[in-house]
Amino acid sequence: MVLTPPGTTPELVRHRGRWLHGWNPEATDQWQTVGRAVARRNLVLSIFAEFLGFAVWALWSIVVPQLPAAGFALTADQMFWLIAVPSLVGATLRIPYTFAVPVFGGRNWTVVSALLLLVPTGALVWAVQRPDLSFGVLLGVAALAGVGGGNFASSMANISFFYPEREKGRALGLNAAGGNIGTAAVQLAVPLVIVAAAGVQLERAGLMFIPLAVLAAVLAWRLMDNVKDAATDPRTYGSAARQRHTWIISFIYIGTFGSFIGFSGAFPTLLRNEFPTMTLSIAFLGALVGSVARPMGGILADRLGGARVTIAAFAVMAAGTVCAILALRAGSFPLFFGSFLVLFLATGAGNGSVYRMIPAVFRHGAGDAADRARRAKVAAGCLGIAGAVGAVGGFLIPRGFAVSTGATGGIEAALWVIVALYGVMAATTWAVYVRRSAAFGHAVI
Repeated sequence: MVLTPPGTTPELVRHRGRWLHGWNPEATDQWQTVGRAVARRNLVLSIFAEFLGFAVWALWSIVVPQLPAAGFALTADQMFWLIAVPSLVGATLRIPYTFAVPVFGGRNWTVVSALLLLVPTGALVWAVQRPDLSFGVLLGVAALAGVGGGNFASSMANISFFYPEREKGRALGLNAAGGNIGTAAVQLAVPLVIVAAAGVQLERAGLMFIPLAVLAAVLAWRLMDNVKDAATDPRTYGSAARQRHTWIISFIYIGTFGSFIGFSGAFPTLLRNEFPTMTLSIAFLGALVGSVARPMGGILADRLGGARVTIAAFAVMAAGTVCAILALRAGSFPLFFGSFLVLFLATGAGNGSVYRMIPAVFRHGAGDAADRARRAKVAAGCLGIAGAVGAVGGFLIPRGFAVSTGATGGIEAALWVIVALYGVMAATTWAVYVRRSAAFGHAVI
């Protein structure tokens, strides 16, 4: 059966199950008559679903500092493990989630991925009410939150099929920023929800997302579409993996996105450990600033070049980290908090600028139309690989804080290592993509 919605041209039809046949956003007539409205509807619902995915992925970042008040006896090392593992699982899931969209359909997979969020949230509700639970079981429950991290990859892959090249950057920027804001939202809402009545009711942190996940699944089922002609060739990942620039960019992206997700996860615990009298609800400002700065970083990169903006972002990140170290030595909360806000701002801008670099790097030196098309596919593969590798920073930073605390009694040593890494990443970006005598010469990357 063919369902033809009002205004649909004969070239674009929607079959049962909301499969779009003949979808081509590059076709001007189709885009102006019905395409833009279809794409916008799918984008809005995708942002909502991805927002929830990020929120669930970050859920343990704000739950962990509250566990002692709920009766859990945990060491600093164990607490950082609970923060780090969801990031590692989410990073691992990003590649298979990307392939799920062309296999199952973007609308169908959005329904599935939204319903999968019921698993980590339901498990959290069960676990946080059992203070006698073994650490191994608690760690396994925390790892389930990683399914929320995979949502980013499938959501970005899905929306990329709906928009023409000339509007794809803006759409993907909005999609990414909307998802990132989920981290800030959960860190703002959970501390308020769990103390709405007497005592700490940690199970509410999971319960609050169960109806939202169901709502996202229902809305996706009713209003989103699958693109029949969407195709992701697994060979593009193989081609991208053989390119050295894929791994250089992935290394750089650990510094930007990895810092954003790693510091977002650890920030509430750092505040509780270093300044225990301060309310945890202000931790959300860090993730919020980083999320809002992401599209601004992309805009600056369009004007100045992604590599130059990325280098500037690393310089600001290093300065912010050094100021945080000085704040710890002085015991100054305002300086510590302000330093981290600057750090988050730079990580967000760096996320946007690195994503701007990828197509520019692979487009450089392209020949005919066939060569440009091939390079675009390799760039898409690089986006997927870099997104997965970069997310590993969400595991490395909390584990670095744990090792530093265990060895020295504080996080200062880990912060100095991070400053040094920012220097290495900035130097790498300059040497490969900005230096005039490098392979890219005078090109603006």
